[in-house]
Formats: sequence, structure tokens, C-alpha cells
Amino acid sequence: MSEWKFNRDAIQAFRFVRCAFDAATGVAQLVYAFDDGPELIETVTVPGAPFQLEGERAVAVEHALRLLHLITGVSYYKAAVPKEIRIDSYTIDADTAALMESVYLNGLGEFAYRNGLNLHGRIRFPHGDANSAEAPALGLREHALVAIGGGKDSLVSIEALRSLGVDQTVTWIGGSQLIRACAERTGLPTLNLGRSLAPQLFDYNREGAWNGHIPVTAINSSIMVLAAVLLGVDQVVFSNERSASYGSLIEGTGEVNHQWSKGWAFESAFGAHVQRTVAADLHYYSLLRPLSELAVARQFAKTDRYDAHFSSCNRNFHILGERPANRWCGVCPKCHFVFLALAPFMPKPRLMGIFGRNLLDDAAQIPGFDALLEFQDHKPFECVGEGRESRAAMAALADRPEWREDTLVERFAHEIRPQLNADELRVEPLLVIDDEHRIPPHLWERLRAQFAA
Repeated sequence: MSEWKFNRDAIQAFRFVRCAFDAATGVAQLVYAFDDGPELIETVTVPGAPFQLEGERAVAVEHALRLLHLITGVSYYKAAVPKEIRIDSYTIDADTAALMESVYLNGLGEFAYRNGLNLHGRIRFPHGDANSAEAPALGLREHALVAIGGGKDSLVSIEALRSLGVDQTVTWIGGSQLIRACAERTGLPTLNLGRSLAPQLFDYNREGAWNGHIPVTAINSSIMVLAAVLLGVDQVVFSNERSASYGSLIEGTGEVNHQWSKGWAFESAFGAHVQRTVAADLHYYSLLRPLSELAVARQFAKTDRYDAHFSSCNRNFHILGERPANRWCGVCPKCHFVFLALAPFMPKPRLMGIFGRNLLDDAAQIPGFDALLEFQDHKPFECVGEGRESRAAMAALADRPEWREDTLVERFAHEIRPQLNADELRVEPLLVIDDEHRIPPHLWERLRAQFAA
């Protein structure tokens, strides 16, 4: 085995070797391999996990662990995308195999597009003939693990649940100090889950592995489902709005959704699977699914509690480090969109105070905002709203004296708006609350009234 070398094109199979959870340490081991190569061992750590697991709870943990093992494998599978997938230590049913094939195919959509790969018909998970028995209810206590990423969306969910009196723990994965500071700002109990990738993956990347975007939300969702079962709580809450279900329309390719695992197709399939195979009383849902990005921005603007703490800029984590002096790079698609989405709902000085400058009065930003508007370009491969939302927000600013003389707003008014249908530029229709969601019924009616206010 010591002589095995990573060769992307020679690899025949990707193997799910085994998975295990050590109750004494709260550490899950997820083990993978290519062919007969070295074991790739990822670990996930759940602080506060019980020292002993028995009966139905132990079975549920095992099922949640296998689900995590299967989904997290996407990080490693993509390095070589071999034709064969093997599961060495357990058997899955046909429904689970179908879910995994959907997660891998759609979650790797952008990855495949950027690398010129066609994964259709290539991803096949082996499975047994019969479907597994339905999971029982575990008697989980009413409590929500709420995912926080440091941006506006999760903070809207946290405050909404707080107003409804729902007990919650603000939860994140990894070591970001920015997210920690934002979580601590809520004043609520916090939970920091650990995740350590197999170190060989970084070696493989240097040796020519395929690389690119993966469905991170799917991975984080499965980590939090495991944590919820271990901690005995009945809700895993994310903050993905309905706009996440719409991808970028690429000429000659079709729709490619950068944030597929934030969309409704994943949420509905994954949530139903968790209740069928892990625990019937474990509810996985997005609190913001009924809202557009603009509706979320309107909710966020109602409080300034987090103005000096939140950031939706991904470059904080990829380039600037964990605790940069400036939380917004001001040039990436996320900065562009959040600035534009908040602008119709908060005073201009407050918004400029958050970002440190006016992004709409900088001609160098034109290409970035044109992509958001889907004007002579497609929607960016980023977690941003629909083109129609960006166009409506820009149209609203063009009608306001404090904004209409800014460079990009003035350009929109004179060059772009005349080419558009005025009936499609109104903000109000985009604020309508949708009924497609998995929010528990006893919360939804009160939540709907709150979002409509």
C-alpha cells in the first residue's frame, strides 16, 4: 500500500470503507478509499454527546452516521469521479441510493460544468432489493439546533425563533472566529461542531485531482442531524430562502445551481429521508424557505443588532482569514448582492456604515452587478438571489432621490431599465410569502404573521 500513487485517470472505484462513532470522545470517523489505496479518514466531533447509547437511540445514531458517511463522501469522490462506487461495511436500500445519486449529481453540477465533465449516468450507488423499515419516533425534546454562517439569513431565523419562544442552540461547523463572534452576539447557547478532512485529500489536489464546488449545505445538514440525535433534540434548522432553488442559466448547458443543496429539492428529499430512516420526530427544515432574498433582507433591516458583526462575504473565509479587520471585500458577488438587496429597506447611511463604502457609485463594479441583473451575463455561481430580485431592487433605487445619481443606479435607469418590462420590476410581488416549506405547523401560523408584518 505504501507504493500506491494517486492517479486520477487510473482509479477504478471509490469505496465507503466504514464509519464509527466513539461515544466516549464524541468523535465520528468516516473512512473512504480509492481502489486499494490508503484509507482517507475524516472526523466529525460533537461536543456534549452522551457517553452511552442504547436501544432505538443507538440505532438512530447508527443510521444518522451512515447518512453522514454517504453524503460527506462527495468531498473525496470528486477527486477522481471513478465509474464504480462500493460500500464495504453496510448495505443501503434503493431509496437511499436514489437520494445519494441525486445529491452527488446535482450537488456536483457546478463542479462538473467547470471541469468539462458529464456525470449523468456515471454515479450509481449499489443497494439491496428491499427498502428499510420506517424509523420510530424517539421522544426527542423540543429544541432547535440552528445553523449559523455569519450572514444575514441565519440571524433572521434566530431572531424569528426567539420571538416565538422556541428554545434554540446556535450551531456552526469549523473554526471561523467571525462566525463564533456572530453566534456569541445572539446571547443564546452555542454549539461548535468540529470537522477535519482527511489530509491526503490536499495531497491529491496537488497531484492532479479533480477539484471544485461541492454541496457543503448537504454535508453540514447531515452533520447537524447526527448532532441532533446524539443530543436528543427534535429540530435542525437552516436558513435557505426560496431563491436558492434557482440556478444560473448557461447557454448551451441549461441550469446549473451553485446552491443546489440549499434549494427546495434537496430540503424536501433530505428532510423526508431523515424522518423515514433516522427518527420520525426529527424535523429538518429551512425557516426562510417561504421567503425571497428580498423578503429576508427586509426582515434583517428591522434590527441593527448585528450591523457590526455579520458578514455574507465568502472571501472572509477563503482569502482574508478568520478575523479580518474589514468584514466585506466589496468586490465579490455576495457583497454586491447583499448591498443591493438591503438598499431598498434601510437608510443609505446605515448601509454605507456596514460596508464602509457605496458599492453602487463605483464604475469598476459594473460587470459584477450586470451579472446579478442577468444583463449580458448569467447569474454568478454564488449564493445570491434571482436576477428578477436584483432588477427590482435596482429599479426601486432608481426612483429614490438619495440613490438615483449613483453611477450604477443612473446607468441602470438610462441603459437597462428601458429594455425591461416595467410590470416585472416591482418589489412588492417578490415579498409574497410562499406555502412550500417544511416548517412545523404549530410554528408556521405565528411565523407567517411575523413575516407578513
